[in-house]
Amino acid sequence: MAGGQRLQRLNRSCILLIAIAGIERFAFKGVASNLVTYLTDVVDLSNSSAAKMVNSWVGFTSIMPLLVAPIADAYWHKYSTIMVSSFLYVMGLAALTTTALARSWHHKNRTISSSFLSLSLYLISLGQGGYNPSLQAFGADQLGDEEELPCSKDDKSSNKKTLFFQWWYFGVCSGSLMGVTVMSYIQDTFGWVLGFAIPAISMVLSILIFSCGSPIYLYKQHDDDLQDKKPFMNIFQSIKASALKCFHCEITLPNDKSEVVELELQERPLCRENMESLKDLNKDQKSSMYLLANAKVVVRLLPIWTMLLMFAVIFQQPATFFTKQGMTMKRNIGADFKIPPATLQSAITLSIILLMPLYDRIFIPIAQLFTRQEKGITVMQRMGIGMVLSIIAMVIAALVEMRRLEIGRQMRSAGSEAETVPLRIFWLLPQYILLGISDIFTVVGMQEFFYGEVPRTMRTMGIALYTSVFGVGSFVSALLITLVEVYTNSKGKPSWFSDDMVEARLDNYYWLLACLSTVSLLLYALLCKFYHNRSDSEGDN
Repeated sequence: MAGGQRLQRLNRSCILLIAIAGIERFAFKGVASNLVTYLTDVVDLSNSSAAKMVNSWVGFTSIMPLLVAPIADAYWHKYSTIMVSSFLYVMGLAALTTTALARSWHHKNRTISSSFLSLSLYLISLGQGGYNPSLQAFGADQLGDEEELPCSKDDKSSNKKTLFFQWWYFGVCSGSLMGVTVMSYIQDTFGWVLGFAIPAISMVLSILIFSCGSPIYLYKQHDDDLQDKKPFMNIFQSIKASALKCFHCEITLPNDKSEVVELELQERPLCRENMESLKDLNKDQKSSMYLLANAKVVVRLLPIWTMLLMFAVIFQQPATFFTKQGMTMKRNIGADFKIPPATLQSAITLSIILLMPLYDRIFIPIAQLFTRQEKGITVMQRMGIGMVLSIIAMVIAALVEMRRLEIGRQMRSAGSEAETVPLRIFWLLPQYILLGISDIFTVVGMQEFFYGEVPRTMRTMGIALYTSVFGVGSFVSALLITLVEVYTNSKGKPSWFSDDMVEARLDNYYWLLACLSTVSLLLYALLCKFYHNRSDSEGDN
């Protein structure tokens, strides 16, 4: 795969859309990466409340594509969806900036500003719900492949799509890196008004660039028939037609060479008015069964989709509890400069940017020696390796947190009331870097897997399935926090998420996540044994 991919090149429209995706990630990460700090330090929420609010918002943001994608696939062109969604996106960012400005002017009217804050955040979610999957699917359309199975046995086509998804993720991570590092520093140093205004301006810039590239885009038309225009409606109709067919059985015994006797058993139709629909069904039998098969493909993805949720839960920690950990550790560089805790999230994206080229140049050739496969490893093996690395990251996070708590308790017993412990914040880097490496395997693999396992007319839905993993995972994370709080309060013990970081037990929470993720990984490995790729299933048929 490595050698094959180096011979492939992406066209101008793909490169432009990758750059636009990077700008969007800069805007989103510029808000999301440090939002927990804004909620605790400015809005005065508790650690657990802030974490649950961030998780719920990120979850809603990530699950919105799953709700918008069917409409976009059935009724809208991807280009129109991108333009409308980006307008809502900018409105949300502008409203968030206005909220920060109003709070800096009027500290008393916090109820109105808090409500407006929630409204602006969820307006961003609504805009991103149509923007991200449509932009990525539109980018994949620029490859010009018309085959029904994007991950077919055509190695050249498959390698080209893999190359696109890897460079797409490279662009996304580059924008995320800039958003986390630059915007966290600006927000902590120059204030939140400027810190929220810059992402809004950058999003406006991305819309202008996208519009200027209109002449070079490839616009695919999949509206030759009704099935292409409304795939979800026709899937429902095909299921209904198949159920109707059960009441109009026509059974013919196979011919035997030694005998010329043919037996036919034909039941009378249950009602006369269904005769016309039966004729239509027979006339369009191939189309109906084809659509029913597409529906089955989506249903087959759900078990794999479910097993990836714990991976998504782990990825909620850097923007929430990892950041709160960093706020209690030694962050000074020199006499004056303090590292913003949210900046360490850049270690995830930086490790992706630096190590992703090594995936093709080093890891794949080594894997090819053992597996004798063109790609080195399958997409599902790639996702599984990332899940293993995320579990190791949580184990390391738990060990570091145990050490931080030990030092904090020693200081407390010595009479010190300082919350900052003399432990360098860089001790958190290994867990961030491991999550970045796991990203290279699992997240890129998820994009290729869900895009390749859905029908051509539902590719936006495929991208939405991928993003919805992180959306539902965010809600699962918020639910876990609530359940743990209820459990610890019932025992009369301090909450694991106490605002007093010396009394908090984040290490226990990290161990819990590691255990749950291990169970999820084992079930995932079991499912992989019974799962067959869509291209293989089509080949068998």
